[in-house]
Amino acid sequence: MPPTPDSTPLAAGSVSLRLYPHDVSACEQLDLIRSQAESAVSAGYDGVMVSEHHANFPGYLPNPIQLAGFLLGSMSGGWAAPCPLLLPMRAYALVAEDLAWLDAAYPGRVGAGFAAGALPVDFELAEVPFGEIIERFKQSLPKVVGALRGRDTSPLGADRAIARTAENPLPMVVAAQSPAAVRRAAALNLGVLYDSLQTAEVTARLGDVYREAGGTGPRIAIRRVWIGDPPAERMAQQMEHYRSYAPQRAMKNWEGDQLIAAAAGAEAADKLADFLASADCDTVNVRVHVSGLEPAMVDEQLRCHAEEFLPRLRQRMETLPSSD
Repeated sequence: MPPTPDSTPLAAGSVSLRLYPHDVSACEQLDLIRSQAESAVSAGYDGVMVSEHHANFPGYLPNPIQLAGFLLGSMSGGWAAPCPLLLPMRAYALVAEDLAWLDAAYPGRVGAGFAAGALPVDFELAEVPFGEIIERFKQSLPKVVGALRGRDTSPLGADRAIARTAENPLPMVVAAQSPAAVRRAAALNLGVLYDSLQTAEVTARLGDVYREAGGTGPRIAIRRVWIGDPPAERMAQQMEHYRSYAPQRAMKNWEGDQLIAAAAGAEAADKLADFLASADCDTVNVRVHVSGLEPAMVDEQLRCHAEEFLPRLRQRMETLPSSD
């Protein structure tokens, strides 16, 4: 496995893979996603991320904290991060407990990211009024961050796994798509996770605001990468899928499909590194997910990533500016 800059989950300079379930039965979905998590770390990824939607929303599973536990039990190394979690779905204390106990089970291998959410059906199932999610998110975020740094003064602070985070704070980031969001992240000493379809120009402007506000955490770009001839029809279907639920405030910053595609792994790595430099990002989460993708296609992509893409990307990322 290629050397990594830091084994800490979500650390600046890390390279992670986003995992998605395939359109098969529940048991098969879990078997495949476990296998792909191990393939990712074997290929040279530092860790994996999983995210959250409910009611069989295509390409997602409902409980990323639980899923991260399933994955860590199957991975020979590396970290897993439920990222992003839809924080307004549950009381912050319950989210903090689950994350703290997962980290106690797999010390130093768990990170977390938080977001407000955008799909009404998610919150209908949780019996949370959709119109309240932004305010709930703003109220819960500092509480869950404090708890996972061992600073909770409520009865939650007596929980042994929560108390453990005073000496072993959980690495955390927050989804950020606006100046207000990156300032909030900076104030809480959190890293930022950008939208996968934002342009480099938009992302760089947010990075400037984040730095000006004192932000020093990782600035994480999410990008889809494809080596070889991309499945154009499926890519178009995926874009329609994203548009079906993304809020207008996010889509106004989109341009095209933002796919990083190349005939060879080294070329794809150079394109991605160029994007990171122009977007002022020092960390990246890679996707190979496309609507209707067969498991064998993911396996083939990961083989290409191990051979040329990841070694070249790490070499190029050594020259990216840090937050310091």
